[in-house]
Amino acid sequence: QVQLEESGGGLVQAGGSLGLSCRASGNVLSFDTMGWYRRHPWEQRELVATITEGGVTNYKDSVKGRFTISRDNAKNTVYLQMNSLKPEDTGIYYCSATGETFGFGAFETWGRGTQVTVSS
Repeated sequence: QVQLEESGGGLVQAGGSLGLSCRASGNVLSFDTMGWYRRHPWEQRELVATITEGGVTNYKDSVKGRFTISRDNAKNTVYLQMNSLKPEDTGIYYCSATGETFGFGAFETWGRGTQVTVSS
C-alpha cells in the first residue's frame, strides 16, 4: 500500500505565494510520474502540473510561469511552488503518484487533498 501525505495549503492574498509538498511512503519500488491536480467547487478535478522521474514537467497553461513543480526522489517527495496567486487558483489540491510496488505491480494513488484559498 502506498500513501501520499500533502501539506502546505492555506489562505493567502492575491499576488502572494504558497508552497505545497507531498511525501509518499509505503511499499514502493519506484515512482514514475508525480503531480498535482486541483478541484474547484462544483467542478471536476483538473491537472495543474506533473513531473516524470527524469524531471520532465508539464503544466496547465494558466499556471505556466507562476507555478513550479519539483521532486526529490531520495525523499519520495514532490513539491509545488505557487507564486503570483490568483483567486481562480482557489481549490483543493491533490497530490498523485504512479509507480511500481515490491511484488504487487504498478500503482496509482492520490492524497486526500489540501485546501488553497486565494483572497482578492
